Amino acid sequence: MSIITAYNEAWKNGDVEALAEVIHDEFVFNPHVGGVTMGKSDILGFAGGDGRPTSENDRILFENDEVGVAHSVVHFANGSTSEAVLSFIRFKDGKIVSMETGATPLSDDYKLVGQE
Repeated sequence: MSIITAYNEAWKNGDVEALAEVIHDEFVFNPHVGGVTMGKSDILGFAGGDGRPTSENDRILFENDEVGVAHSVVHFANGSTSEAVLSFIRFKDGKIVSMETGATPLSDDYKLVGQE
């Protein structure tokens, strides 16, 4: 199973233990909003909660031993507009060590998460 597939399945199921197995201890996540950087513990806490985003149409555009590129439509529990999200992922020791996302809102009245 690919690393990205394992990550997606663990996220979808809210399986924090499985997610911890595919995320490197040095993990850094740079999302497309808020200028925030998160680490492994942040992601694991978020993934185990009821408010985690859900996704559909998950696609792996490219994956080798060093990097991966994935795309999905993400829906947020806070009711904000869904986004088409592109993720660039780096691997280290067979685990995800970094992830950076870019997104396109899927409605004309989109408001950035956290802004009014």
